[in-house]
Amino acid sequence: MASEKVETVVAGNYLEMEREEEGSKTTSGKLSRLFWHGGSVYDAWFSCASNQVAQVLLTLPYSFSQLGMLSGIIFQLFYGLMGSWTAYLISVLYVEYRTRKEREKVDFRNHVIQWFEVLDGLLGKHWRNLGLFFNCTFLLFGSVIQLIACASNIYYINDNLDKRTWTYIFGACCATTVFIPSFHNYRIWSFLGLIMTTYTAWYMAIASLVHGQVEGVKHSGPTKLVLYFTGATNILYTFGGHAVTVEIMHAMWKPQKFKMIYLIATLYVLTLTLPSACAVYWAFGDLLLTHSNALSLLPRTGFRDTAVVLMLIHQFITFGFACTPLYFVWEKFIGVHETKSLLKRALARLPVVIPIWFLAIIFPFFGPINSTVGSLLVSFTVYIIPAMAHMVTFASAPARENAVERPPSRLGGWVGLYSMNVFVVVWVLVVGFGLGGWASMINFIRQIDTFGLFAKCYQCPPHKA
Repeated sequence: MASEKVETVVAGNYLEMEREEEGSKTTSGKLSRLFWHGGSVYDAWFSCASNQVAQVLLTLPYSFSQLGMLSGIIFQLFYGLMGSWTAYLISVLYVEYRTRKEREKVDFRNHVIQWFEVLDGLLGKHWRNLGLFFNCTFLLFGSVIQLIACASNIYYINDNLDKRTWTYIFGACCATTVFIPSFHNYRIWSFLGLIMTTYTAWYMAIASLVHGQVEGVKHSGPTKLVLYFTGATNILYTFGGHAVTVEIMHAMWKPQKFKMIYLIATLYVLTLTLPSACAVYWAFGDLLLTHSNALSLLPRTGFRDTAVVLMLIHQFITFGFACTPLYFVWEKFIGVHETKSLLKRALARLPVVIPIWFLAIIFPFFGPINSTVGSLLVSFTVYIIPAMAHMVTFASAPARENAVERPPSRLGGWVGLYSMNVFVVVWVLVVGFGLGGWASMINFIRQIDTFGLFAKCYQCPPHKA
């Protein structure tokens, strides 16, 4: 009975906010809710699914060439489930934090809750600083990767400009995301983004099967431990897109309904990533070891150019997803987060884009940078820290007794939950961060030695006059 009473209190608070958001009955208000102002379960699902795949869809065949077909499939399924588990943990901690604060009459109508604030409220400033460092650094490089991917993709349509020049251009384009206030306002973008990645994934699969295997194709992977663990950490990165889970939950009218959303989104994403990666690797084999962007091997057709254009638009959307939490942190730091002036907030956000732009020009290594970010940052941001934070938050008997969200009995209750959390921490620490970090850094340093920093055109074929 006690847990049901708590749940009613939580739902009541969110329902009060929902009624407020549904207050507008004007035509402009209806259009705003239709295209711009979303907060439903479906919006959250589209946001999670759209944000999860992004440009990494184009590097998964490259990972398969490093891992081999069987390991590639197994790691996708394994890390997909593990990512869904830690997203669930984050959602539990968010609801716990928000419920405690709302019982203290804290009003979040003009304030977006973020992961580091959840850690601060539940565990103190040291956890807050840890979460803030890893989350912001990961999102910074996640945004960098989107710019690199934009330049890498557009080059396959127009190679009159080198990739570095395209990075300059798309850096300016992506800077316009400063005008999107919050995740409430990604409704239409999330919906379109998922359509774009769905098209691209199935284009890659069908085009590879129609193309057939290249002459003398070889599928030698795995051949080296360095390549094997580099590929594994790229897949770890693939299903570690929930660094923005708290912000997506906060944009929902009823965040307590988030629990299963990430898992369902992951299952859909697997229907895109597995067929496309398997088909491209089957067709091109070891050629992918030197072509980290799968689109570079597929013949140029109208369908391929369409896929490139759609992925470019999607990368703009994903850049916004990765950068928006950084915008929030910066707004809070300089004291403009709760202002209602959209222009003032947009201007205040611009300095966040500059270091992202600069880093994309320094490290243009499409593919290898995913694995490096996955092993060194994603491993802690979305796997180790959430699992450990959940265990510490509910370490005491009173905390478990008064928990807003209790673990399902089918998982073995608290004992089962703690067992899974310990497994996640140990596995990711040893395999993801330890072995993956070692392999990814070696591979990343090789790219620097081969192409140099500020590479003008990474992995570009010789330009035809």
